[in-house]
Amino acid sequence: MNQRLHAALKEHFGFETFKGNQEAIMSSLLEGNDVFVLMPTGGGKSLCYQLPALMMEGTAIVISPLIALMKNQVDAMRHFSEADHVAHFLNSSLNRAAIDQVKADISAGRTKLLYVAPESLTKEENIEFLKTISISFYAVDEAHCISEWGHDFRPEYRRIRPIINEINVRPMIALTATATPK
Repeated sequence: MNQRLHAALKEHFGFETFKGNQEAIMSSLLEGNDVFVLMPTGGGKSLCYQLPALMMEGTAIVISPLIALMKNQVDAMRHFSEADHVAHFLNSSLNRAAIDQVKADISAGRTKLLYVAPESLTKEENIEFLKTISISFYAVDEAHCISEWGHDFRPEYRRIRPIINEINVRPMIALTATATPK
């Protein structure tokens, strides 16, 4: 596993070594385990799900709270791979034609990472679509949003697990730099 991870790291991102616990985190996810990641800002959390997504069959579903964050992540992945279809987001900023293109790329197996807001994940149309594709795993980015906001501001965070259970249970990685006692 370690050789495969190091080779993929070099191939896809051009890095020679991992930071901190990245390698152990990715190995655990690749083995099919659920993983909770607490790392400081700038510690390399995103790579912990991006590299496994590139290595695994199917599309990783990344649940992210902010449209701007999704766009930055998709742009970064497209820069590394030079293929626009490797990563997409599905949110309220897209028109019908763009949504159809995203779904076509995913259905064709070209997309390795799909970023969605919790609200997009819970839309019936998206649930039905996600049931038809191969999902490698789920990633909850900024996972502190579940405990900080899930019960008030964004109740869709409380629906993540039931929706995943409905779509297709796969491994989950939750990542945050914020760990309050709550």
